[in-house]
Amino acid sequence: MIKLLQGNEACSEGALYAGCNFFAGYPITPSTEVAEYLARRLPQINGVFLQMEDEIAAMAAVIGGSLAGCKSLTATSGPGFSLKQENMGFAMLTEVPCVIVNVMRGGPSTGVPTGPGQSDIMQCRWGTHGDHPVICLTPAYVQEIFSETVRAFNLSEKYRTPVIIAFDEIVGHMRERIEIPDKGVLPVVNRVKPTCPPSEYLPYDDSKGDVPPMANFFEGYRYHVTGLNHGTDGFPVNASPRIHTDELRLMRKVEANKAEIIKYEEYMLADAEVGIFAYGVSGRSAKTAVEMARAEGIKAGLFRPLTIWPFPEEQVANLSKRVKGIVVPELSLGQIIFEVDRCSKGRCRIEGIYRVDGDPITPAQILAKVKEVR
Repeated sequence: MIKLLQGNEACSEGALYAGCNFFAGYPITPSTEVAEYLARRLPQINGVFLQMEDEIAAMAAVIGGSLAGCKSLTATSGPGFSLKQENMGFAMLTEVPCVIVNVMRGGPSTGVPTGPGQSDIMQCRWGTHGDHPVICLTPAYVQEIFSETVRAFNLSEKYRTPVIIAFDEIVGHMRERIEIPDKGVLPVVNRVKPTCPPSEYLPYDDSKGDVPPMANFFEGYRYHVTGLNHGTDGFPVNASPRIHTDELRLMRKVEANKAEIIKYEEYMLADAEVGIFAYGVSGRSAKTAVEMARAEGIKAGLFRPLTIWPFPEEQVANLSKRVKGIVVPELSLGQIIFEVDRCSKGRCRIEGIYRVDGDPITPAQILAKVKEVR
């Protein structure tokens, strides 16, 4: 099916394709269209839409919905993402699959609510407290928002962990022609359920793998869910060996599967002398900048991560070995550039382009920096 959709609407359609049947949220610019779209569509498929009293309650409701067996989604922006952080940490420790959309805008505080931003990208990784794994996807096109939303649900269900989708206001509000594939064309992953009787079920039993099967409430299984470190039965433990090994397992669920989780696009990078590392709307500008550079005989290329967390460390390290420099345009005062620099280990020059005035970084700005670096 061909549709002309806004990025936020495509996100909602991607969620429905993946089997999302529960949304809880609180309206906030520029993510509100995700909620508006699902408020209309979910009742049509016997799903549930809840507008909560605030972002904290919305995140809590999403966790509850998932525990009850729903594929659950929330969407927010700016300060709303900050408010969700404590409950996101709860979901990470209790291994509750869910998807959190952050349509990024300028900040801090109310900032530039109708303008784009990419300054939440470190908050996506480090916003909640404690050691925890994070999967965060960064689509740049409306079609990509659809497919990456499907992938976000799949990763969340497969690895039993929250997954963040972070795209900026421009992409969220942009309208593009997209194709929604028929059911079955894109894979849809559902959580693995226990096969044992309820009396034998241990919700955090890692004896057979790092991702224990997850029972849905109201299907005969009863178990304890707590934000305290817990044993295999879900009840709190104070025994240090279990706490340590269990948190290592949480990290390992993501770290050991980076080859499947990390996704990226390379554009004209094979013979590039200057690389550009950019995501979201900055990645779109960078692609045009590459084409402009090539037209002038400058060998530039683009590395565009669709998975920003876990960070594509190996790929960036390899890139740094074969280019003179890497340009990092981002709609912040400099965040992801430090990850690029960390992985490059001084092997090439790293230069940033920063912008926080509510306008995107232009291809001309990126091309000018490429010329400086080459």
